[in-house]
Amino acid sequence: MLSNRNAYNAAVTLPLLRDFDLLFRELSSASAGTRPDMEHTLTPAADILEAEAGITLRIDLPGHDAKAIQVKVENNVLTVRSERKAEAVAEGTTLRRQERSTGVYARQFRLPDTVDATRVEARYDNGVLSLTLPRREETKPRVVEVKVQG
Repeated sequence: MLSNRNAYNAAVTLPLLRDFDLLFRELSSASAGTRPDMEHTLTPAADILEAEAGITLRIDLPGHDAKAIQVKVENNVLTVRSERKAEAVAEGTTLRRQERSTGVYARQFRLPDTVDATRVEARYDNGVLSLTLPRREETKPRVVEVKVQG
């Protein structure tokens, strides 16, 4: 009796492919940090909420100095940039493990034409940067009243 042998064993091949993908991503990000024309940046997590009034962005930036957070809108691109510096370790103390990332955090978002970039507002509270991007008045939905004659 002949058996059909599957040459593609997903249990072995898929984890291997994931490992290669991770390796190539790490290598490309490591080389980006060493090139003089590219700066290695960390990407903060963000939530994007949309309502009739506009868009709200919530970006995690825990441990950042609120005065050092830069928000810039240029050519319909919103850029958020901040740096979290390493905390000084007291003399006689050894840092055994550091898991909290330090360095430059940056994120860019292309703004839709419906956003009024001149009225962007920013608020930083409990490590979360909240950006309010109001909708342009002319793009807000409007209700048209139907008049009944007769």
